[in-house]
Amino acid sequence: ELCCPEVPGGLIASCTGGSTGEPVKFYLDRRRQAYDKAARMRTHEWFGVHPGDKEIYLWGSPWEVRRQDRLRSLRDRLTNERLLSAFDLSEETMARYLRVIDRYRPVSIFGYPSSLVLLCEFASRQRLHRPPPSLRAVFVTGEVCDEHQRRTLESYFQVPVANGYGSREAGFIAHECPSGTMHVTDENVIVEIVDPAADSAPAGEPVVAVPRGRLGEIVVTHLDNYGMPMIRYRTGDLGRRADTICSCGRALTALDAIQGRKTDHLVASDGSLTHGLSLIYVLREMDRVRQFQIHQRADLDLLIRIVADPGFNGRHHEGLIRATREQLGPGVGVRIEQVDRIDASASGKHRCVTSDAFAALPGGSAASGAEQP
Repeated sequence: ELCCPEVPGGLIASCTGGSTGEPVKFYLDRRRQAYDKAARMRTHEWFGVHPGDKEIYLWGSPWEVRRQDRLRSLRDRLTNERLLSAFDLSEETMARYLRVIDRYRPVSIFGYPSSLVLLCEFASRQRLHRPPPSLRAVFVTGEVCDEHQRRTLESYFQVPVANGYGSREAGFIAHECPSGTMHVTDENVIVEIVDPAADSAPAGEPVVAVPRGRLGEIVVTHLDNYGMPMIRYRTGDLGRRADTICSCGRALTALDAIQGRKTDHLVASDGSLTHGLSLIYVLREMDRVRQFQIHQRADLDLLIRIVADPGFNGRHHEGLIRATREQLGPGVGVRIEQVDRIDASASGKHRCVTSDAFAALPGGSAASGAEQP
């Protein structure tokens, strides 16, 4: 009922990446696509990457992968873009991707931070590849890029790493400038920061905007999708509006914190909340742990799946359980499962933390979605 089939070019069917467990179906139009593309091109220019420069995508949309299969040669020739699937990051595939990057010599690389980090760590272990001299920037999006990931990418690629924030439904929302500030695409979207417990308020009550400087849920209205308007769309992400003007001189609205899905937060045994980074940092500092994934069930118990190097033993196992309970309390059960690999989710992303327990809280919003590991 919200669609307008008479828009120029007609309606374009799309859906979310599926990170909430069930993809949301919606429609775009050509105007929306054009404005989002223009916004992305502008932010690329901030880093010296110009329209038509070669770009490698390490991405995970099933739709884009299928299009790649059908139109690869035509699209590559016309747009200087090359798509590599983030769905399969086996060692054999990553070795092939590194050869493709070496031959293609991109000016920029675009992808999920977790997938790009896996590629960098594999290349470093195998000593297979060094970044092409043509490279000017690495653009990451789709997940929260933490400081560990940023340092890993900058150390390997030796170019600036810039974070972008958006979604398929809500569009191109914000992007990092060379000064490190996340600037909102004010010409195309209205961003509100609202009380994250708004869904537990009585029906008909107005949604309360949080004061400037406080964390709240990011709500977006896209101004250019006439085919199916997205009005005050709840992203399920948490963020905060910045108080200061960026030193880069751009007057676009600034966000100084984007913390990702609400379900990236874990619930401690006393009912308090802690961001998933509290355990991510523990696991990243552990010897012998190469890759991991944390899932919290509704009863607060944790399943931690790890890909470990040889030598991971009972001492590491006990240390991980002890550190987890220090963060979340002694009442939280912990099960550790060693696996050979951790595949991407249905969206192609490698989400480190999901929590059914948070989604079950009042205001937690199950629609924010925890992916099952």
